[in-house]
Amino acid sequence: MSADPVSWLVIEKGWDVVGADGEKLGSIHEVVGDSGKDIFNGLAVSPGLLKGSRYVPAERVGAIFEGRVELDLGSEEFDSLDEHGAQPPSAEIRADTTDLPADERP
Repeated sequence: MSADPVSWLVIEKGWDVVGADGEKLGSIHEVVGDSGKDIFNGLAVSPGLLKGSRYVPAERVGAIFEGRVELDLGSEEFDSLDEHGAQPPSAEIRADTTDLPADERP
């Protein structure tokens, strides 16, 4: 008897995450989405204690079962995913404001 699939809304931290080949890739660190609007963006998956979480977009999530999330990618693809929470490059902030019009200068 196999378990029935469940909604992304019930995914909890610590659930197993497995790849398309059935290999365990890690565990759920965080669910990314807006439950109020039922918008599922993806998952932050922790591959281990000393590795940063990887961001898995929702479209790469296959099936969700109680305690287990299945992805449609293998371990090599998973390893190449971006880290979750990586900060985007910031704009350069300069103390010099001489390029502003005179009436907008501090």
